[in-house]
Amino acid sequence: MSVVSQVLERADEELRYPSISELQSVQNFLATGAQRVRIATTLAESEDKIVKKATEELFRIHPDYISPGGNAYGQKQRSQCLRDFTWYIRLTTYGVLAGDKDPIEKIGIIGVREMYSSLGVPLVGMADAVRCLKNASLALLSKDDAATTEPYFDYIIQAMS
Repeated sequence: MSVVSQVLERADEELRYPSISELQSVQNFLATGAQRVRIATTLAESEDKIVKKATEELFRIHPDYISPGGNAYGQKQRSQCLRDFTWYIRLTTYGVLAGDKDPIEKIGIIGVREMYSSLGVPLVGMADAVRCLKNASLALLSKDDAATTEPYFDYIIQAMS
């Protein structure tokens, strides 16, 4: 939920108008809108490049994943990994756009550990994969945009750890 939604929901629950400090938080959120859209656009337009770079980095760290018997061995398994990689980039853009980690929690993190465990996917590898996505993504952003984006990747990594 965005800052705007949170402020409105809280005020409505208490049957009042938003406070001055709440309105200031909305103003601050709106002031960063162009930056958040710029970041989301860069990540979306660079998805293929990010996934390619992250995949190369991950398989250097964990070459056993693409060896016979590894979780990413074979075209089908590798395609599933790459699909998940794009999901985490998209999930990060949701958080950036909302200016909040709540969409990441509600849409993509609940149950992720259990799901990967049930599929036999090593959580360490998934956390490393998101770290690789983070590195590839942040390399495409300005210092300020990277600083804004980094906590959303870190939140996903923490959920996997």
